Amino acid sequence: MNARERMLARLRAAAPSVVAPEDIDTIDQCIDSHYDNRCDGLPHAAGMQALVEALQIALTASHAQVLRATERSWPGLIAQRLEEAKVKRVLFDPSGKEGAALKQALPSSVEPHAYDRAIEVWKSELFETIDAGFTVARSGMASTGTLVIEPDAGSPRTMSLVPPLHIALVYADRLHADLHAAMRAEQWASGMPTNLVLVSGPSKTSDIQQTLAYGAHGPRELWVVIVEREGDAQVLAKRDPA
Repeated sequence: MNARERMLARLRAAAPSVVAPEDIDTIDQCIDSHYDNRCDGLPHAAGMQALVEALQIALTASHAQVLRATERSWPGLIAQRLEEAKVKRVLFDPSGKEGAALKQALPSSVEPHAYDRAIEVWKSELFETIDAGFTVARSGMASTGTLVIEPDAGSPRTMSLVPPLHIALVYADRLHADLHAAMRAEQWASGMPTNLVLVSGPSKTSDIQQTLAYGAHGPRELWVVIVEREGDAQVLAKRDPA
């Protein structure tokens, strides 16, 4: 045997055996039991209002700005905040329900843009002139203040990464206690998306002197709008339009 054959033989000998399906089920049950019975963090059975409050606290601690609104009020709220922040150009997918609502609410001073060209065609314009990007989160994890974003052709990953301001909308009824709860409720095991982006605050980094800087590898600011649907039984206990 040459060196290559000896190396491959050692790797094959060290490879774990295939786990039987019944063993996988047992492992899954043990993991579920661990998370269901753990004492720290939010319980999986926490009410929607408790999840909203926890998400807001965690995101605020991560230097994000959190707004709370209803299905009717959120487009006007974002439009108002964009105008106050003197945002001139905002990037979003106008073909979706939320994008269409935001486009209708924008004041004349804010110019809407769609991601409808290859990045090679407008890379300079994208990096130099777009002030904000708007995305709709697939869901959220309350205990860590994390948003789950599933990029697609209309809202690619670039939309939440390149503009200096990222605005993310998440529905209150799409919140989970933690990553395990999200994976189980959304059945990730049945078919993982090609790409998921987990966002827990604006981009930040620290150099060797431990100086915290925002915006080094992504947006400097993150606005998260938590939206409670009009049909939900609970009513928002607090609203913070400021």
